[in-house]
Amino acid sequence: MTKKNLSVEQIDRIIEMAWEDRTPFEAITFQFGISEAETIAIMRTELKRSSFNLWRKRVNSGISQKHLKKRNPEIERFKCTRQRTISLNKISKR
Repeated sequence: MTKKNLSVEQIDRIIEMAWEDRTPFEAITFQFGISEAETIAIMRTELKRSSFNLWRKRVNSGISQKHLKKRNPEIERFKCTRQRTISLNKISKR
């Protein structure tokens, strides 16, 4: 799936998921079928340069858990415990 095949809603959701520190790139790959490099390319083109630079700095820091390898092995979920189930790319309202 390339950026040309993604709808505006899907791109918005990818950006939202990529911006969240707790959502790993593997979750984005699982849900949308795009690689980490494609996610970064989307972030690069859709965000302002300064916002992209801040995001990349945060992702590459030791604090971010954007890669499953960096996560605590006890965490086995892709979402926050307070977040309801995601179905068809729509988050249920509280």
